[in-house]
Amino acid sequence: MAKILTARSNSQAAPKAVVLLSGGIDSTTTLAIARDEGYEVYAMSFRYGQRHKVELACAENIARAFGVKQHNVIDIDLRIFGASALTADIAVPKDRSDTEMEEGIPITYVPARNTIFLSYALAWAEVLNADTIFIGSMLSTIAVIRIVGRSTYTPIKRWRTLRHKRVLKEKRT
Repeated sequence: MAKILTARSNSQAAPKAVVLLSGGIDSTTTLAIARDEGYEVYAMSFRYGQRHKVELACAENIARAFGVKQHNVIDIDLRIFGASALTADIAVPKDRSDTEMEEGIPITYVPARNTIFLSYALAWAEVLNADTIFIGSMLSTIAVIRIVGRSTYTPIKRWRTLRHKRVLKEKRT
């Protein structure tokens, strides 16, 4: 789980957070952590052309069960990039050894998916005046994000800077 946090204003209301919610175990755990930490949770899921729809249905049920303030499902089409067993007509490998799974970027990796998702979360967080974005992700995906980290987190660093300036301005008034 990654938590992208900025300075908070001193208001009495619960701080707002956007949680990227796929419906899988990683994002559900992340949602539970955000709620446990006292955030008013706004969940965001994506229908991005993935072949399986089960997790998205789970995300809707999980959002309802956790009582999130709002759950948005965004339609985008990442199939145009291909190259992933999740969005293209490529078989998902099964029964691989641990060694095989540790080699290279997995075929289930969707190019720039988390970067795109974080961009949408960033936009919504800005509109909501949310302080935090939560993303739960598998370790293999985090490794890929590290590879493209500069391009992934530059907009987030900019957002944090702008949010910090706004919070400082609020404190002065």
